[in-house]
Amino acid sequence: MIRLLKYYRKQDWLLTLLVVGLTVLQVYCTMTLMDYIGYVTKSIQFIYYHNNPGEISTQVKTFFDAFVAGGGSVNDFWAHLTTMMPNNEMITSIANANVGDVWFYGGMMVLIAAGMIACQAIISFLASYIASNLATNLRETLNNKITGFALADINHFTTASLITRTTNDIQQYQLTLLLAMRMFFAAPVTVVWAILKIQSVSWTLMVPTVIGVVALVLVLVVMLLLIMPKIKKAQKLLDVVNGQTREHVSGIRVVHAYNAERYQEKKFGQTNDDLTRTQLFSAKAMAVLSPYINIIMNGISLVVYWVGAYLINNQETDYAQVLSMMMLSTQIIMAFMMLLMMFFMVPRANVSAKRMLEVLKTINSLEDPQEEKEFTERGSVEFKNVSFKYPDGDDYVLSDISFKAKKGETIAIIGATGSGKTSIVSLMNRLYDVTDGEVLISGVNVKDIKQKTLHSLIGYVPQKALLFSGTVNSNIAFGVSSPDEEEIKRAARIACADTFIEEMEGKYEASISQGGSNVSGGQRQRLCIARAVMCKPEFFIFDDSFSALDFKTDKEVRERLKQEASEATKIIVAQRIGTIMDADHILVLEDGKMVGYGSHQELLKDCQIYRDIALSQLSKEELGL
Repeated sequence: MIRLLKYYRKQDWLLTLLVVGLTVLQVYCTMTLMDYIGYVTKSIQFIYYHNNPGEISTQVKTFFDAFVAGGGSVNDFWAHLTTMMPNNEMITSIANANVGDVWFYGGMMVLIAAGMIACQAIISFLASYIASNLATNLRETLNNKITGFALADINHFTTASLITRTTNDIQQYQLTLLLAMRMFFAAPVTVVWAILKIQSVSWTLMVPTVIGVVALVLVLVVMLLLIMPKIKKAQKLLDVVNGQTREHVSGIRVVHAYNAERYQEKKFGQTNDDLTRTQLFSAKAMAVLSPYINIIMNGISLVVYWVGAYLINNQETDYAQVLSMMMLSTQIIMAFMMLLMMFFMVPRANVSAKRMLEVLKTINSLEDPQEEKEFTERGSVEFKNVSFKYPDGDDYVLSDISFKAKKGETIAIIGATGSGKTSIVSLMNRLYDVTDGEVLISGVNVKDIKQKTLHSLIGYVPQKALLFSGTVNSNIAFGVSSPDEEEIKRAARIACADTFIEEMEGKYEASISQGGSNVSGGQRQRLCIARAVMCKPEFFIFDDSFSALDFKTDKEVRERLKQEASEATKIIVAQRIGTIMDADHILVLEDGKMVGYGSHQELLKDCQIYRDIALSQLSKEELGL
């Protein structure tokens, strides 16, 4: 938990020191307030004894009765008594007692209480400010770290877990830090100060307080050892709950289509029940601990009064001091009540901090080179004996793949499901690193190109069309720093998206929902193609991006791309023969191996697998056989 404090700003450290100083001042005010309570109590007692001298002792009462019988007044009696016993401080104080002392000490109590309240208010404001700033820095740092992750790194944590770590875990840590600065600093200072203050008055009165403190500490330590594993389990279960909720919401159409609501409810209910049982354990521990602390607090008060009564009878102290000591003992127990709240917050925050540190300390599996190499052959893509298996996989998904595309050429990739088509385009984008061999872009190994540079060269259209909440304009110009309206319209026209955009309310300023849920699948895909065109890349990668388009639109988009982006090299992954038959070269995959490479006509003659795929979609007449 402490390790995350390195994300403090310099000014936050200064403000934290100020909080500590104000906390000490607040405790000082509290301790001084206890003194003035004793002073007020003594003043009231002395005024009472001044007016009722017979209440002090039998000897004084006998002397007072004889003095009054001789014609003296009460004031003359006290004056005469103080001259007879000049070293008796109590007699002198009673003789000089007046209501003005009560007003003075009462006024000082009000001033000190006001100072204490002011300190608490400033501490609360500064603590909120510091905790909020740290949470902001952590969110930004985590977001930047996750953004730079490779797919392998994200899969290591799971998406649901990363969402929990950047939301719930940060909130837990922020709340704990806020309470720590408001209460955790004050509690130990109060305990130590109060114990020393009691000890300075009476060792006897300190003993029950110390015994109570030791009993509380032992119980807190035992409870901490019991609760910590449950808290860790609860955070992991929260990841699972978030993951299931996310899965259920994103797949709600499928759930409804298969009448699987009860199945999903049962699946979620089991995990939710596990989380509830785990959290109830902490709640039950709190339920047991709270009355235990109350028993200790009340027990200490009783013992202090009992011991105090004994000391008063032996004239070793007075009621005012016993009252002050009892209130100091109460302050100690109240400090432990504050620690009790922290006791349940700190373990959670500690678990959350460790989860955040796991993300922050993760070394990106894809490292950028210190210096980029210069491109030697612009626009070319080459695979040299490439083999690849996923980081957690045992089997190769690609084996010994070699091909080359020159600038402006179109390379198509086709094969059965699971043959490795998407893996090839992932290696071009360097979403993963090859296991063996090399991938060259413009004559340079992708490992020798910074990822930012590499991605700026590529216009990537994924298999699953993804749009972001915003407008048509913001989605097409996504990733472009200074978009031009005419360029946006040009990109939409090339992607055949301009026709339906013009029909939308607001046209290019029309609203797009998260994920593009308010437009059809084909419209989403065309907007994604327009987004790639807007970047004016040297390479286009279409990962089965034309499957959502009808044959006419598919052909029209490809023709416009050929006219408007003739200099760009195009990599097309597709299932339809009609989409790829005009490509310069076609790569045929089966079980991760290259079983064919050539033009459409060459493969019809020389590659039986390609011929079978083609005949399953088109007739011999359409294929020219």
